[in-house]
Amino acid sequence: MALGIAAFYVAAAWRVFTKAGRPGWAVLVPVYNMVVLLRIVALSGWWVLAWLVPFVGWVVAVVVSVYLARSFGKGLGFGLGLAFLGFVFLPVLAFGEARYLGPAARAPIQPPPPPPPPVPTIG
Repeated sequence: MALGIAAFYVAAAWRVFTKAGRPGWAVLVPVYNMVVLLRIVALSGWWVLAWLVPFVGWVVAVVVSVYLARSFGKGLGFGLGLAFLGFVFLPVLAFGEARYLGPAARAPIQPPPPPPPPVPTIG
């Protein structure tokens, strides 16, 4: 049972890597898979060192997950889903219709639109 779940997760990650134009086999190589994932979202390979630090690694994982979601045209909520419920959201990203749009870390974060002008009142 556990082997089947692991194989499914590897298949999903493999598909995400290939959608992003990276070799799928990189999923199978420890630490190198983190480097490739960082390249997909355009973060420096030095982030791997931070990823390996206790507690800091959790923050890095959330940041990378949000950038990965943005790289595939998904929002913050999907990115947080990848970080905390990856076993559900990674297969959706892999086998769904999401397309790789490019590295999100290089794209500026868009500010929210301005509020609408106040409605004039009569009286």
